[in-house]
Amino acid sequence: MKKELQKEFIQILNKPKKVVIIPHKNPDGDALGSTLALNFFLNKTGHQSHVVSPNEYPDFLNWLPGQEGILKHSTETDKAVELIEAADLIFTLDFNSLGRVEMLEPHINASSAKKIMIDHHQEPSDYADIMYSDSNIGSTCEMVYNLISHLDAAQIDQKIATCLYTGIMTDSGSFRFPSTTSKTHHVIAELIDKGANHSEIHQNIYDTFTFDRLRLLGTALTNLKKIEELPVVYITISQEELNKNNFKKGDTEGFVNYGLSLVGISVAVIMIENEQEQIIKMSFRSKGAFSVNDFARTYFNGGGHHNAAGGVSKLSLSETESKFINSISKVKNLLQ
Repeated sequence: MKKELQKEFIQILNKPKKVVIIPHKNPDGDALGSTLALNFFLNKTGHQSHVVSPNEYPDFLNWLPGQEGILKHSTETDKAVELIEAADLIFTLDFNSLGRVEMLEPHINASSAKKIMIDHHQEPSDYADIMYSDSNIGSTCEMVYNLISHLDAAQIDQKIATCLYTGIMTDSGSFRFPSTTSKTHHVIAELIDKGANHSEIHQNIYDTFTFDRLRLLGTALTNLKKIEELPVVYITISQEELNKNNFKKGDTEGFVNYGLSLVGISVAVIMIENEQEQIIKMSFRSKGAFSVNDFARTYFNGGGHHNAAGGVSKLSLSETESKFINSISKVKNLLQ
């Protein structure tokens, strides 16, 4: 973190403020871990801070310290809006475009509060008054660790360490993604020393499959297809298949990575039908030089990171499948 940015944070947090911290819609481990950690820190240092989430989050995250205090705009709309309207500061974490919070966007825009972005995705928009944006860092949780360390490292306790460890672990693919650096491992060591129980956190995240979720994984793997003569695989899951396996939010988390684990495959994609929103939600993963961020932005109104991105399609599932095959064929010269 640059010294000029450190000074901005010190100055803006030098007196008690009313603060709202907002993750993106459908928050994942990094989004929740970073917001909860920052929330603990701000409340410990004299501020009046609350986390407002656009909607619910997966059950495998409902053990995180402090998650019971999160306000969900989707179910507690009036109270969430009141907090935003009364805020002096609004932190937006783990996203860099207000479209990622959907129904909260007009309320954030209408607020007179200072907006602060902390995010590690590429190509940020310019809605924030203060931007801590660095796509070279593997997780927003690592960025929040940097911020807290510069402000008052002594405040990092077991709860903050647990939240930050969770987000770093999940967004780094358990420390195997290229964005994991030696600095990341130093941060993790510090968090363990502060009380993060790495074994327990891993179990809480990865060893909590329900019977229905495991059956859904079986359906997904049955649907796995390879594009002929390309190092590309993809999975489709229809709404009917989701319903048949009693789908709950978060059940498909990580499914796309199974495709990328295949020998000789450098790109894996999952396409999941959502009848309620009338979209196909897409997740892209890659190895090496191929940028799924560029691909998702060009063809599927998405984006993210070089090797991990998301996108959406408003076509049918079968039409989306065809569009994907045609689109990836256009860039086959870039594939390894």
